[in-house]
Amino acid sequence: MPNVKSSHKKLRLGFSLVELVVVVLIVGILAAVAAPKMFNTSAKAKESATRASLSVVRNAIELYKSEDAASNYPPASNLATNLAPYIKGPFPKSPYTNTDTVKYGNAQGGTEAWVYDSTTGSFWVNDVTNFSNW
Repeated sequence: MPNVKSSHKKLRLGFSLVELVVVVLIVGILAAVAAPKMFNTSAKAKESATRASLSVVRNAIELYKSEDAASNYPPASNLATNLAPYIKGPFPKSPYTNTDTVKYGNAQGGTEAWVYDSTTGSFWVNDVTNFSNW
């Protein structure tokens, strides 16, 4: 009588090395595709925060102008104080420099976070990239 145990196929107790390598390779490819999308969220968050801050300050500038008898934009000196009644909370800080310093005039450059031109009412981020079109 033949041995019953020998007629059955050998039971597999684990994965082969080739199967494990293929799984690790697939996971690596998926991680390589997903990682850049996850790491870019910080830049997008800064951009969104900057856009929101710009919107708040620009709206406050327009409110100031609409309530001013001569329809003038707020004076360049001490913009944060002039806009305080129109902004809820403190003057926004730039997410890029973490400061609320305002440079006055229409030229970019320097280390200030924001730039304000009182003749046109323009308010933008003082950075090497052009944020003025936001």
